[in-house]
Amino acid sequence: MFKTFCIAIMGTLIMTTASATSASAQSQENTLLMDVSTGGRVTIELLPDRAPKHAERLKTLAREGFYDGVVFHRVIPGFMAQTGDPTGKGTGGSNYPDLPAEFSDYEYKRGTVGMARTADPDSANSQFFICFTDSGCSFLTGQYTVVGQVTNGMEYIDQVAKGEPPVAPDKIVKMSVAGRD
Repeated sequence: MFKTFCIAIMGTLIMTTASATSASAQSQENTLLMDVSTGGRVTIELLPDRAPKHAERLKTLAREGFYDGVVFHRVIPGFMAQTGDPTGKGTGGSNYPDLPAEFSDYEYKRGTVGMARTADPDSANSQFFICFTDSGCSFLTGQYTVVGQVTNGMEYIDQVAKGEPPVAPDKIVKMSVAGRD
């Protein structure tokens, strides 16, 4: 009886450890690490349950090095910092097709990462923005795809040079998927 009990406990521990390892690997797969020229690293937790196509696009582009060296081309105090255009002008994107909107009821707040788009809801491609405040972006809820949330390093986004465009724009030095940089 005791031997059966011990085997059952060991089996449970092994399954728990395997589940935790799997969850950790999944978490890392959905975490972006963005080194910015303001001197630090920003950690972004992607939300594939809310925007699977957009989360996958950001991971694909990060793995390809697409965002490395791209500037923050539109930074509005009290609102957001926008990046992801390789031309630095706010009109460019990747070579991939635009994505269909994946709107949700996720409330925009400080550190929320949303996908930039034109007036066409199905035009998001590579550009994204990060909200500075809770109140500054709340009106975007349900109108722009939420793709992630900054979990660490928001102070480095706060320091990004302001302007439309900034005179001396800050940039993404390197962006990668956690565990793969």
